[in-house]
Amino acid sequence: MSTTTETQPSPARTYQVRTFGCQMNVHDSERLSGLLEDAGYVRFDEAGAAPVEPDVVVFNTCAVRENADNKLYGNLGHLAPVKERRPGMQIAVGGCLAQKDRGEIVRKAPWVDVVFGTHNVGALPVLLERARHNAEAQVEILESLDVFPSTLPTRRESPYAAWVSISVGCNNTCTFCIVPALRGKEKDRRPGDVLAEIEALVGEGVLEVTLLGQNVNTYGVEFGDKLAFGKLLRATGGIEGLERVRFTSPHPSSFTDDVIDAMAETPNVMPSLHMPLQSGSDRVLKAMRRSYRQSRFLGIIDGVRAKIPDAAITTDIIVGFPGETEEDFEQTLHVVEQARFSSAFTFQYSPRPGTPAATMGDQIPKKVVQERYERLTALQDRITYEDNQAQAGRTLEVLVAEGEGRKDAATQRLSGRAPDNRLVHFALPEGTQAPRPGDVATVTVTRGAPHYLEADELRGFAVRRTRAGDAWESRQARPEPEETGPRPVSLGLPSLRVH
Repeated sequence: MSTTTETQPSPARTYQVRTFGCQMNVHDSERLSGLLEDAGYVRFDEAGAAPVEPDVVVFNTCAVRENADNKLYGNLGHLAPVKERRPGMQIAVGGCLAQKDRGEIVRKAPWVDVVFGTHNVGALPVLLERARHNAEAQVEILESLDVFPSTLPTRRESPYAAWVSISVGCNNTCTFCIVPALRGKEKDRRPGDVLAEIEALVGEGVLEVTLLGQNVNTYGVEFGDKLAFGKLLRATGGIEGLERVRFTSPHPSSFTDDVIDAMAETPNVMPSLHMPLQSGSDRVLKAMRRSYRQSRFLGIIDGVRAKIPDAAITTDIIVGFPGETEEDFEQTLHVVEQARFSSAFTFQYSPRPGTPAATMGDQIPKKVVQERYERLTALQDRITYEDNQAQAGRTLEVLVAEGEGRKDAATQRLSGRAPDNRLVHFALPEGTQAPRPGDVATVTVTRGAPHYLEADELRGFAVRRTRAGDAWESRQARPEPEETGPRPVSLGLPSLRVH
C-alpha cells in the first residue's frame, strides 16, 4: 500500500514599492507594481502579521534634491540586517538616482540585487529572476527608452483618478536640473494612443485624469505639431464620462494662448494650473537657462485669469540659486505678490553633481538661503490664507478622496478635491449615507484655513453616486489574490529553438 503526499504550492512572493520624487515617479511605481503582479508577485500587506517584511523591496528613486542619495543609502542600510535574516529577500533600486549612480549603488550597498534605470522599467521581473538564478547583482542601465512605459502593465493606486503619460523626457537644458540627462530627450505618444488609454480608464470607472509630461505643453514637438497639446485638451472634452482633466507641469516659455483657450472652452478641463516660476529675477532666469522672463510669466498668469477667473494657480520656486542677490530675491517676492499663487512648492537650491549650476561661482551661504526661504514661505502662506478665506460661501463639487484627510476620524469630516484642486474637508449631515471615494459631494465652504477649506454648512449638501464610487466599492470587496506561487519569469536570455 503506497502513501501519496500532496505537495503544497509555495506561497507567492510579496513585494513593496517605495517611491521618492515627482508625479512621474509615482506613475512609474504604478507600472512597477503592475509588472510584478503580472509576474505573479502579491502586494505586501503592511498590516498583516506575517511575514514581517516583503520578499522584494523596490526603491523608485529621485535625483533632483540634494538629500536623495542620503535618503536612499539610509534606507538601504536599514534593510541590510533584515536581508541577512531573510536570505531569499531581494532589493531593487530604480529611477533617476539609479540611472545616475549605476554601479556605484552596488559598490556602496553590495546587498542590493538589482539596479535598473529610467529607460528599462519593464525589465524588473526578468532582472529579479536573473539575480536569483545567478546569485549575483544585476545592473542594467539603458541609454534610451526600450519601450514606451504606458504600454506596460499598471496597478493603479486609485480607481477614480489616474495619471496618463503623454510624453517622457525633456529637451530643455536648465542649469539646475539633471532630469534631461537621466530621462533623455522628449518622446511623445500619438494622440490616438493617449485618448484610447483615457477611454479605457473611464470604462473602468475613472472620473479624473492628470496628463503627465516633463514639459507637458511641449507635447507634439516630436511629430511637428506645436498646437498638439491644446488639441489634446479639447479632444478629452469629447470623452463621455470623463469629468475632470488636469495636467502637469507646463513650461512658461512654451505656454500658448491656444492652451488657455482650450482650458477655458473645454468644460471638463479643470480651473487649476501649475506653472513653475523658479525665480522672479530676469538675471537669475537667464543663468538658469529658463527661456522666459518676468513679464512673460506674469502675462501668462493675466491671460489665464482673464478667461478663467476662478483658476487656482500654483508654482515652484527655487531660493538661493548661485549668484542670487538680495535685489534678485526681491523680484521673486514681487512676482509672488503679483501672481497671488494659491500655493507654492518652495525649495532651497542644492547643487546636483553633473549640472552646470553645481560648478558656478558665488554659491549662496546656507544662512542667507534659509533667511530668504523663510521670508518667501511667510509671504506665500499669507497669500494662501487670504485666498482660502475668500472662498467662504462658495458652493463646490468635491470629488471625495481616500486618504486626503488625516484627521477625518477625529473631526468627523470627509475630504476631497474641489475643481480648482483645493483640499476641502466637509461635514456629513446626520443620518446621511456617507459618499464613497470617487463620489461627488456638493458642499458650501464655511471657512478658509491656512492650507485647506472647511465646509460645515449642511443646507444644500448633496451627494452624487458615481461609477467611480462603484469601482472603489468593487475594489474593496475584491478578494485578495490566491497565493499559488510565482508565475514563471524567463531570465531574458537568448534561448535555443528546437525544430
